[in-house]
Amino acid sequence: MTMGTKTWHLALVIVLMMILNLSTISRVDGEQQVPCYFIFGDSLLDNGNNNALQSKVKANYLPYGIDFPAGPTGRFSNGRNIADITAELLGFVEYIPSFATARGREILKGVNYASGGAGIRDETGQNLGTVISFSKQLLNHKTTVSRIVSLLGDEKSTEKNLSKCIYTVGIGSNDYINNYLMPQFYPTSRLHMPDQYAALLIEQYSQQLKTLYSYGARKVALFGIGPIGCTPGNIATYDTNGSLCVDFINKAVQEFNIRLKTLVDNLNHNLQDAKFIYVNVYGISSGPLAGLQGPNPCCSVANIANNGGILTCIPFSPPCPVRALEVFYDATHPTEAANLVVAGRSYVSLLPSDTHPIDIRQLARL
Repeated sequence: MTMGTKTWHLALVIVLMMILNLSTISRVDGEQQVPCYFIFGDSLLDNGNNNALQSKVKANYLPYGIDFPAGPTGRFSNGRNIADITAELLGFVEYIPSFATARGREILKGVNYASGGAGIRDETGQNLGTVISFSKQLLNHKTTVSRIVSLLGDEKSTEKNLSKCIYTVGIGSNDYINNYLMPQFYPTSRLHMPDQYAALLIEQYSQQLKTLYSYGARKVALFGIGPIGCTPGNIATYDTNGSLCVDFINKAVQEFNIRLKTLVDNLNHNLQDAKFIYVNVYGISSGPLAGLQGPNPCCSVANIANNGGILTCIPFSPPCPVRALEVFYDATHPTEAANLVVAGRSYVSLLPSDTHPIDIRQLARL
């Protein structure tokens, strides 16, 4: 057996063990654990909010959704994204609807506000067209909360209900990919060193999260930024100097992640009844599945190195045949297999470093 074959078999065992473990957790936990689940973020969590926008960041066409029961829906993967898998683990029978499609009483189960290209900063991703920034997502949530008050009859009932719900926020990657790392569109990299920029992002993010708290959120999981220096898009764009990844990018996002973990502690200390947790996506993604089949996208992507930030699949191009063993579906987004690992280890920590101070399953039980 060659070393390549051994690695392939090891990866297959890891994926199968993760799938079996998540299935067991779902059966044991049984019924829906929280009344509702709200999702904020970017394309890693988007489930269709960009479909009707004047944006280059869309995934409502094949080969996206090739392994998803409903086909192409706007999810930037071959199948389920992290939010979908988390919803299953929390016991939801149906996936959380996008803000663009949510109607009537279905908002009582939660809403997904995530938008491909979105960032903490309002200008982030504007080079790609219209995106729904985190600030705008919060405004959309304010609208949803008002509708829930109308449905439940009063603010006190709404406040009690929302305090039991799970909120996940995965934002920040585009503040690097489609802002700091694009000096042709944005001045941020000329104005700020990486540590200064990370501090600015965290300062704004802190205020936004306090706004979310003011709208009733109490149980909030904050997903850190993954090793985006290891994506096919960035590897094709930058000189890696013999490394497997673009080190200066990974070091920059770690400046953000370190501060985000500290922010979680500060929010928990300063906000009454707040229960924020940090999900170490960087550490989880740097484990056995990272770079499984090399830094190549599963689908065909046009001119990765010179494509102006557009890292998505060519419409209707055939994807790779064995998607369960790939990490990247396009030049920046993970496959369902990779999403299973991140979602699974954020829900139940495999290592103490996966989440801080607790994992999502423990958060749901509080």
